[in-house]
Formats: sequence, C-alpha cells, structure tokens
Amino acid sequence: MSQGIQVEVWGDYALFTRPELKVERVSYDVMTPSAARGIVEAIYWHPGLRWHIDRVHVMSPISFTNIRRNEVKDKISAANVRSVMNGTNRPLAIYTGESIQQRASMVLTNVRYVIDAHFTMTDKANPTDSEGKFIDIARRRLERGQCYHQPCFGCREFPANFRAWQGGAVPAIPETRPLGIMLYDMDYSNPRDIQPMFFMAELTNGVLEVAGKEVLR
Repeated sequence: MSQGIQVEVWGDYALFTRPELKVERVSYDVMTPSAARGIVEAIYWHPGLRWHIDRVHVMSPISFTNIRRNEVKDKISAANVRSVMNGTNRPLAIYTGESIQQRASMVLTNVRYVIDAHFTMTDKANPTDSEGKFIDIARRRLERGQCYHQPCFGCREFPANFRAWQGGAVPAIPETRPLGIMLYDMDYSNPRDIQPMFFMAELTNGVLEVAGKEVLR
C-alpha cells in the first residue's frame, strides 16, 4: 500500500442517493466510498493511479432535512444525436418549461468528514512516474486548495469545501450502529455491462471502515 492522504471535507448539504429509491431521493446516512473517491479525484487525478478509500470519519451529528428541488425529467435522445451526426435534422434541445418538475429529497445537513485514502499505480503510469511523485503532487494540491473541478456531496448544487487534515486523532461522533447495504462503487470492467457493487456498512465510533470489506455484486 502506498502512502495515503487525509482530506477534511464539509458543507451545508449532502445527498448520497440510495439507488433502491427511484423518484423521491433519500440520502444514505453517511457518505459512500464512491462519493468520497469522486471528491479525492476532483482534487488530483492521473491515469497512472487509482484512488482507494480506506475509511470515512463522521465528525458532525447525522441530521436530515426535506427539501424540494426543480429537476429536468427528460434527456436528449442518443438516437437523435447519432442522426444529427449523420446529417439529419433532429431536435437536440430540452425545453425546461416543459420538462421541469419538482421532486422531494431527504438530504443530510451540516456535514463534515475526514476521508482516509491511498492509491495504487496502474499500467497507464509513465516510466518517470512513481508513488513518491504522485503523493507529493496530491499533498501539494491539497495544501494549496487546488482542484480540477469543484468537489460536491453527491449533487453539483451541494459543493464540498476541502482542506488537508492537519494530523492527530479525528474527533468522530460517538456513534456505533449498522448502516445496512451501501453502494461501494461501480464495476467498469465491462463497459457494455457496468454493474453496481455493494457492501455491508457499519458505523463504529463514528468511523465507516471501507478497507477490507467484502464486496457484494
């Protein structure tokens, strides 16, 4: 295992949607590993590495609120896009006045976490790349507050503030309980058949342990 990083993230709202609920969105109680990986990749990503989430420390009490949001119910047809690329005239616009609808969401409020993550090298790394080089770049970007795009908590309208955790014990909430089956990540090994992966999640003294958990498919 390479050297890791600790990232403190916080924000006003978060929505880590449970996939089993289709229309009305309901968040998991804690940030999912895939959402945590997305935040870390927004700070530093390179084809020569892959980030792995080890654990998520929950620093603020788990609290929910209900909100209503305007969402676009339609999407541009892929068939129309292909037709336009072949020279035909097909509509490629979505008219929000006709497509917007209100949906209720149960979201987390006043969230704050510390993410423990490490990376492994991939076969796309250059000969001049090394673990030391990558970890130095990642830590430097963290210290400077640099990111490729604004990290978010599940949805773009819920931005995530971030900074490097300054070290020492993380003051996680004193709560232990099972969280049930949680989304772990997506399996992209077959691009034609992308599959979700899950795991049995448990909060232990405010910490969601990810490393070493059995993945369910």
